[in-house]
Amino acid sequence: MSPSPFPPQSWDGIDDVVIVGGGLAGLFCALKLSPRPVTVISGAPIGEGASSAWAQGGIAAAIGTGDTVKSHLADTIAAGAGLVDEQVALGMVEEAADRIHDLLDYGVPFDRDLEGALKLSREAAHSTKRIVHVGGDMAGAAIMAALAAAVRRTPSIRVMEGFVAEELRTEGPYVTGLVVRDRRGGLSARMLLSTRAVVLASGGVGHLYALTTNPPEACGEGLAMAASAGALVADAEFVQFHPTAVDIGHDPAPLATEALRGEGAIIVDGSGHRFMPDHHPDGELAPRDIVARAVHEAKVSGRGAFLDCRDAIGVRFADAFPTVHAACMAAGIDPATQPIPIAPAAHYHMGGVHVDGAGRTSLDGLWGCGEVASTGAHGANRLASNSLLEAVVFAARVAEDIQGLLPNHKVTPWLGSTEGDAPTGPEADTDAMRGLRTTMSQHVGVVRDAAGLNEALAKIQQLAARPHGPQVCNALAAAKLIIAAALHRAESRGGHYRSDHPDSDPSQAARTFMTLADAERLAEAAIPTLELAS
Repeated sequence: MSPSPFPPQSWDGIDDVVIVGGGLAGLFCALKLSPRPVTVISGAPIGEGASSAWAQGGIAAAIGTGDTVKSHLADTIAAGAGLVDEQVALGMVEEAADRIHDLLDYGVPFDRDLEGALKLSREAAHSTKRIVHVGGDMAGAAIMAALAAAVRRTPSIRVMEGFVAEELRTEGPYVTGLVVRDRRGGLSARMLLSTRAVVLASGGVGHLYALTTNPPEACGEGLAMAASAGALVADAEFVQFHPTAVDIGHDPAPLATEALRGEGAIIVDGSGHRFMPDHHPDGELAPRDIVARAVHEAKVSGRGAFLDCRDAIGVRFADAFPTVHAACMAAGIDPATQPIPIAPAAHYHMGGVHVDGAGRTSLDGLWGCGEVASTGAHGANRLASNSLLEAVVFAARVAEDIQGLLPNHKVTPWLGSTEGDAPTGPEADTDAMRGLRTTMSQHVGVVRDAAGLNEALAKIQQLAARPHGPQVCNALAAAKLIIAAALHRAESRGGHYRSDHPDSDPSQAARTFMTLADAERLAEAAIPTLELAS
């Protein structure tokens, strides 16, 4: 980990706007707040340790010839399975072109065609080509590299790298501070930062699952911190599983980008049978939840599942998709000549901390953007490449809202260490996380049912009764929210599939809202269920 350019002993105070997270949403928000001084908290060097950096797809925007905002909106609504907030989604797709131009201004080298126009590709459930890429499958890494460089040359942005946010402090409904832990050089001191505005841009929940495409930092800490402070959580049950993670036993699993299927790659079982047309008329380009369940079914039935790129891409693979090619070759698989073994993996959380159109949470002084937030734009099943778009759209809105509410910048005193300085040992936390991730994958994955969800809640509650460090406590709280919401929604819709309620229920075509206290009540009720079963 590279050292922070601003060691704590040199600080006289802390900027009153603190952004938690060094991914796309956090860095974009910081840049949009410039020249207002802000502080960015990031456990890893900015641009690293964030799911944004791993994104292979790109950003969706209706900028191609013949494409329209109306068409992009219609595709977004269709993928969202009845739960998309249409006004929010409309605003998001309308702002797409402006945000693409912002990224170009920050130095993002989007692919261009021979005439110099932005090169567009198609992904699943999009009706036309509208995805802007970098280097075929390197969009996330390229975007983050450009934004990290822009942040480092912006003097108003102070970056605290190697610091992990653990807890929000409140006075009534107001968020007044943030507890962070200094983890540089093996240190583990806790410090309290006084704030006027906290922006959560801390990422998703993928690493709560045993098989995920997300980095280890994606453990739901921001979601849990907000919920523990009393913030309202929305749509927590909706976890998107990417259907084509490369199944080679790595943690996290490498991702085989959806653009491969956009180029014509097919999904086959061990006998070579192409099975997606059996499940949906769009075949491999069906919505992600349908493809994920079909791949899951092929895996659990013993037939196996593979992404076959030989005919569609073949010898072009290394040049067209260098990231996927390198991951496959490292595992001894030549994707130009061999099918790629795949499995569904936890990839994106449509749920999160509930925010309004300006990114405000239910707590004063707390905003959210990126994957940690639930805006309503994705509904029950995110449309491919809308995630990076939502991140930059809402990061810009949050910056505008904060500047309007708090036009005058203030610096508050550095408060130093706080109580509760010693976490439990890492081995106990590792064991707890292993149990948590196994439970989530077994019972809260692609296919769920009431018995499994009750068992998962009970096991999480039992784990939570033991002493753990703050990060594991936050991970357990985030898991509890997801399971409780999944148990509450007794139907199947989008990324949430209940085998005991396999159909969608029109009476449940509404978003889910709950607090951590609601989830705790369901978890306590699940304990007797587990005891009876055992």
